[in-house]
Amino acid sequence: MNYGISDLSIIPVRKEPAERSEMVTQLLFGEHFEILEENENWSKIRLAFDNYEGWVDTKMITAIDEELFQILNKELQVVANDTFNLVFQEQDYSNKLIVPGSSFPFCDLEKKSFRIADKDYFYQGKVSENSSAEHLRDSIIESALKYFNSPYLWGGRTPYGIDCSGLTQIVYKLNGIVLPRDASQQVLIGNTLTFVEEALPGDLAFFDNEEGKITHVGIIWDRHKIIHASGNVRIDNVDHQGIFNVDKKRYTHKLRVIKRIINE
Repeated sequence: MNYGISDLSIIPVRKEPAERSEMVTQLLFGEHFEILEENENWSKIRLAFDNYEGWVDTKMITAIDEELFQILNKELQVVANDTFNLVFQEQDYSNKLIVPGSSFPFCDLEKKSFRIADKDYFYQGKVSENSSAEHLRDSIIESALKYFNSPYLWGGRTPYGIDCSGLTQIVYKLNGIVLPRDASQQVLIGNTLTFVEEALPGDLAFFDNEEGKITHVGIIWDRHKIIHASGNVRIDNVDHQGIFNVDKKRYTHKLRVIKRIINE
């Protein structure tokens, strides 16, 4: 088995091949990957979407062949857009509740159907295609607000629990833009802005610790507002110093840089 796809709603991806190992990210329904290494119960994978690596329980993997893997790499990405989507198979009446950002391979928009490996699914709700929206910045903010009050979860990428870079990555995925998984990777792309006053909705703000390491990222909403995951997905004030937590009445994150990912 060299390639796989997720036929489950959410699959935890761990740092080491053990249930007690920390979760570093999550596989969402329909995301495919390469299998790099296998032992008795675990498989080390590289996610095709962002090249992130980690270990998953082999029992959770649906195997696919290399030909299908390469086709999926070239296919137009169609993703679930609603906060919760229901997918089902008519032949066995099995339903699955999936989260936004889940992928629908070989999607037929008219029939509202798609295929995972050898299974045909139908879906309810809205989807997003991998194309530029007419009002992309507004759409990014609308997507981010769907996660408002979602609890913080290290490695999370869903409304049930999400971390700061998981939020930015999934929100951008919902709008047809691929971002790396971690904040320290995301900060390496895009164009640097000189002043916070230059920021537009949808730009990303990055924050560092005392050692200068990027440890946090958020999405600029308005000139002095930011949407980010810290305890929960919340809206706080932001200026040239950093994030001012409106509840704690103090600065909690020190601003390092603002990046513009969207090409105007």
